[in-house]
Amino acid sequence: MSLTLRRRRVVIEVPATWMGRMKAQAVRTGHRMTPVADQARMAAAHRIEDARYWAAPRLESAAHGFEDQVAPRVSHMLTTAARRIDPTPTRSRRWPVLVLMTGIAIGAMGYMAYRRNAQQWTEHMKESASDASRWVNEKAERTAESTDRIAANVSKKADETSRKMS
Repeated sequence: MSLTLRRRRVVIEVPATWMGRMKAQAVRTGHRMTPVADQARMAAAHRIEDARYWAAPRLESAAHGFEDQVAPRVSHMLTTAARRIDPTPTRSRRWPVLVLMTGIAIGAMGYMAYRRNAQQWTEHMKESASDASRWVNEKAERTAESTDRIAANVSKKADETSRKMS
């Protein structure tokens, strides 16, 4: 059954069965809910985008933390397990340790020789400095004596010259 109005044509069908009425009511409700569903879809899209902006740096930070803390431990554990089950014998590591210890011993002896030579050099320089100061003192005393003698001679000559002139 359909109903037509004068100003505009509206066709309303009234279903005869209960199932048909429920279907028609669901269709009408769907048409009424379309704008609300669009708004909900837009709000959900914005909320999801906001959640992604919030979560992205936190996930990146967690990834870096995992790389820095957990991954090295897991890697070490897997490497250790691989070494344990590896059937090939491991190489001897005595030579590198021996070379390292020899190098340390030679370095220690060189350091001790350096310290001893530095101490001897310091003592020698102290002796040289005291010899030099002794030499300077002797030279100064000789110069002072020589100056006194010359001054006495000049004084004598000045006295003789002044007597002759008087």
